[in-house]
Amino acid sequence: MGNFSLNASQIADYNRDGYIVVKSLFSTEEVEKLYHTALANSVMQKNAMDLNDQTGKKTKLSLWFTPGDDVFGYLIRSERMVNSVWQLLQEDSQVCHFHTKLMQKEPKVGGAWEWHQDYGYWYKNQFIFPDQLMSVMIALTPANKENGCLQVIKGSHKMGRVNHGFAGEQVGADMEMVNHALKAMDLIYCELEPGDALFFHSNLMHRSEANLSDHPRWSLISCYNSQSNIAYAETSTSWRVPVSIVPDHALLEWNAESFENADFLKKENDPALKSTGWENEVKTS
Repeated sequence: MGNFSLNASQIADYNRDGYIVVKSLFSTEEVEKLYHTALANSVMQKNAMDLNDQTGKKTKLSLWFTPGDDVFGYLIRSERMVNSVWQLLQEDSQVCHFHTKLMQKEPKVGGAWEWHQDYGYWYKNQFIFPDQLMSVMIALTPANKENGCLQVIKGSHKMGRVNHGFAGEQVGADMEMVNHALKAMDLIYCELEPGDALFFHSNLMHRSEANLSDHPRWSLISCYNSQSNIAYAETSTSWRVPVSIVPDHALLEWNAESFENADFLKKENDPALKSTGWENEVKTS
């Protein structure tokens, strides 16, 4: 994967559709190392947050800000990730890492994520420019319709920010606008194999169903920001620190530190989950 670069067609697809899928961005060996590390990591499990959907099913996630010298940090900081993000953000300023989430949707019990835009959350962090924020989902296990893969509304990033309210313990988009979007644009199921990457814009409308299958659906979602994009209500600092890039072979070949000192987000400290009053005006179901 040395010197990996997106091509002009992929960049054009991202600008038009709000997302692209890059197959096998990470190898089977790399994904297995990541997945087995996540399964065995008690610190990761201890710091996981449960968020209820509107039916009461739970989605479990662990979220941290600063990428370190562990296997997850080597993925987040890898040349192929950071350079791809830089190409898609199309900014002269350097790429910073906002946060990464380990999403853990267990068989039968993993809850849904309601329709939302990531910027519907990050608007409360007071980031100024949504075009300078994006997410990269790396599948650690197969993601398909059966186990609740991500669904996106193709081109919906061009709608701009839609108002968001509370849907269960999550933040959900105004369903009146979501339904309009579904009439005007295509609904896409983003089925992924382990190692595939889904790059998507902060205003792309997306959701996922509950995992009612017999198989887990685990993924990493790394969120990146251009250094020129200021967050006026974010207490973490990683979003303004340029990523210290490591070579692509680091994940398999470099010694990795244990994942013990990560700066995890606590549920009670998440600005997106705090009410500002206007959420009550938004219809999310």
